Amino acid sequence: MKVAIVYYSQHHGNTKKLLDAIKELYDVKLINVVECKKEDLSDYDVIGFASGTYFGKFSEKVLDFAKNNLPSKKQVFLINTYGVKANYTKEIEQIITEKSCRLIGTYRCKGFDTFGPFKLIGGIAKGHPNESDVKGAIEFFRRIVEK
Repeated sequence: MKVAIVYYSQHHGNTKKLLDAIKELYDVKLINVVECKKEDLSDYDVIGFASGTYFGKFSEKVLDFAKNNLPSKKQVFLINTYGVKANYTKEIEQIITEKSCRLIGTYRCKGFDTFGPFKLIGGIAKGHPNESDVKGAIEFFRRIVEK
């Protein structure tokens, strides 16, 4: 099965930490949207989008990449790290629906966050993603590729 994960990971590298652990065990292409604006994803069986939460949603860079590069009728999964609250995937899910793709799973976990006022208190979700979060991401990915 051919899998690509399109991602954006800024500040503390929370999202990239999960993806690096997955990449160590599985043959997956990681596409950093900072370095790549256009990619032909038509040959991939499954496409993942991974991002931290920025202002209550996936990174704009990931959203733009998905709008411009996601082929129709693909199987898609999401990986999301967050500091305060999970479930900020509405915009990316809307793009997936508009492209007639099927969302086959979402993995969410806390990630260390020092944005805005959190910096004054030394950040929140310190130590995340932790070992348990990383194992959870690997197990989630295993289930995705074994479907």
